[in-house]
Parts: sequence; structure tokens; C-alpha cells
Amino acid sequence: MSSLLSRINDVVASLEDEIVAFVQRLVRMPSLPDQEHEVQNRLAEMLENMGAEVDLFPVRFEVLREHPAFTDDGFSPEERIDVVGFWKGGDGGRSILLNGHVDVVSQGDESLWDESPWSGTLREGRIYGRGSCDMKGGLAAGIFAVQALKRAGVSLRGDVTVQSVIGEESGGVGTLAAIQRGYTGDGAVILEPTSLQLSPIQSGALTFRLRVKGKATHAAMKWDGVSAIEKFALLQSALGEFEQKRHEEHSNNHYANPSHIAPISIGTIRGGEWHSTVPETVVAEGRFGIFPGESVMEARKALEETIAQATANDPWMSENQPSIEWFEGQFESGETPVDHPLIETLSRCHETVTGEKSTISGVTYGSDLRLFTNHANTAAVLYGPGDVRLAHAANESVEVEQIFTATKVLACMIAEWCGGDLR
Repeated sequence: MSSLLSRINDVVASLEDEIVAFVQRLVRMPSLPDQEHEVQNRLAEMLENMGAEVDLFPVRFEVLREHPAFTDDGFSPEERIDVVGFWKGGDGGRSILLNGHVDVVSQGDESLWDESPWSGTLREGRIYGRGSCDMKGGLAAGIFAVQALKRAGVSLRGDVTVQSVIGEESGGVGTLAAIQRGYTGDGAVILEPTSLQLSPIQSGALTFRLRVKGKATHAAMKWDGVSAIEKFALLQSALGEFEQKRHEEHSNNHYANPSHIAPISIGTIRGGEWHSTVPETVVAEGRFGIFPGESVMEARKALEETIAQATANDPWMSENQPSIEWFEGQFESGETPVDHPLIETLSRCHETVTGEKSTISGVTYGSDLRLFTNHANTAAVLYGPGDVRLAHAANESVEVEQIFTATKVLACMIAEWCGGDLR
């Protein structure tokens, strides 16, 4: 490994300018949902130039709709495309998938950004722009890890696949489409921003909508009405107590804070029609966290029962029950055992390259990891450059040195996992 690592280090050093320029180009191509074609075509071209067999195919909802993990994210049901690059190995090695998504969330209020969200500016060792951290920097690291092995003259015995998918942010239809197309393997590294920590465990997340009824009347006669806003406040308080109780009953040693594993959060509230009218309706949408090992059905039942209990002692709500709707992102939890050979191999390579012991931790967000572990019989781990706290935020950025480090670690990991011989 020492001679291989030395050669990989030299090759990655020679690729640094190319890696930075590539990430900048990706960031400068806005790839919001339904707008991913430009970046996907660029990636297909890159993979073809690297000698991969490239499969560029549409994500069609009619093919996926009956799958238990399918989520209709409300975007194009047939026009978005996945890109898969495949390199056939020799014989006898294990296969590896490198998975990354190109869809990004909205840039939000552009006045909060120092520069354009699509600038791709390199400043003080960081690349700025929407998608730089989540997760075009990671996707570039995976692609250039393969490039580094090719330029280093490494012959692999196992197959290598790079997947550039869409729809991760809104439910995972891109990765699901790739799995349904037959792209599975002995292991998968999902190049999410983990600050180079190994994350083989993810919480799940369900999107829900609460509709709370009230009774409208003139605000000057408020005692004749029922405020839906005040009734929702009772439910919000019950959800806070419920979240605390759930964390007291669940534990997982791979989360730094045992009370931050599966958060419940209300993201939007819409209520009332007029400032001097008692509001008759509130619609609140939120995210309900699922603990590792907890099923979607168990989680839904727990929330529904909590709402029922909270309304049972309220005369109005017991007669006018709030409704719960489950919609959009429905992320299961997912987990690969921490002693799985995939985790051990990546951990060992991380320590070899960085000189530091790897950290294994769970993540509190949903990701495409669960699609591999739950539906593709493929061990998976999240590993990539970037601080997830900067994802989805104004002035999103990624540190270029972390991209270079991830490239080296992934190259070493691919060589060890698949079986690599220096030519």
C-alpha cells in the first residue's frame, strides 16, 4: 500500500487544479430540480473521456411508482436523467459504487449571498456556490479518485461504477431508478458532505401536513369562535413533549447527542384569512424524524397516536379532529453494521491517508443510503468532503483540501476493496 499511496498522492497533487476547475464548472451550472440536464450531460462527457461505459437514462415514475420506497416529488415524472459510468474490472475483485446527486435546493434570498449563488468562486481555499458542499465537491472527489487510479497505472480486479443521480433532495427517485435498472454492488460510498467522517447509519425523515380546524367569527366576538391557531399551539406543545419522550426511550451509541437523533420540526404554518377574523383553519407542514431501526409505519402510527391523545381532552378538537397527511419525502432509516468489511476498509484507508483515526457517526438526515441498504442488498456508507451545516445555507462552500483528501482516500479504498495491481 505504501508504494500505491505514494503514487496516488503524486497523481492527485498533479490533478489539483483540474479538480478545482471541475467543481467550479459544476457549481456554475445551476441544477435545481427539473434543470439537471446541462450538468448531467457534462458529467456523461467527462465519464466517457475517462473510458467508462456510460448509461444516460430518464427517470420515469411509471417504472418506479409501485416500489415501496418511491416518492412522487412533484417534479418531472419522465424528463430528468441519471448518468452512470461503468468500468469493468478484471476478475475476482469486489465491486464498488460511488454515488452522488447533482440536484440542489433553491438558492433562497440572493441578497444574503456575498456573490452569485452560482459563482463557483475560489476564495481562501474554499469554493463557494449552491451545491459546492452538497454535493458537487464530493461527486468530483469520487470521479477523480477513479481518474487518479487510471493515471497511476492501477489495474482493478473488481467493477467500479459512478452514479450521478437526480432527486435526492426530494425523496431519492434518481438512486431508486438506478437500482431498478440493475446498478447494485458489493458496496456503495455515497459522497455526501460528512467532513470526512464515516456515516453508515442514518435516521429517517417523513414529511407531514397537519390541518387544524377552528370556527371563524369577528374578532370583536372572539368568544363565539374557535381559533385554529390556538388549537395548533396545543398540538405544537404536545409534539415538543413527544419528541423529548421519544429520545428518552431510544438510544444509539453512534450519535454524539442522544437527544438529537430524530428531530421533529414544523417548517411552515399558514393560518387565518383576515387580521380581525378568528382563524378557522391552520395548515402546518413539518418533518418527523425516524430512529435507526424504526419502520415508517411505526413512526407514522406514533405521530398519529400522539395527535389523537392531544386532542382527546380538548372539547373542540375531540369533535373536530385535525387531519394528518403524509406527502413528498418519505425517507426510511438505514444502517450498515459498523463492523462490515466496507466500513473497515474505508476506515483503514482514511487513517492511512490522513494519519488520523477515522470517526464513525450516525447522521440525523435522510439520504439515499437507505435505498441501498434496504432495497438493493448493498452495504453503504456516507463519506465525503464538506460540512453539512453549510449545505442549503447562503454562502455555501466546501474546502478544497478536503476534496483532495477525499480523492486520495477514495482512490486507496477502491484499490483495496476491488483489488488493485500496479502495472
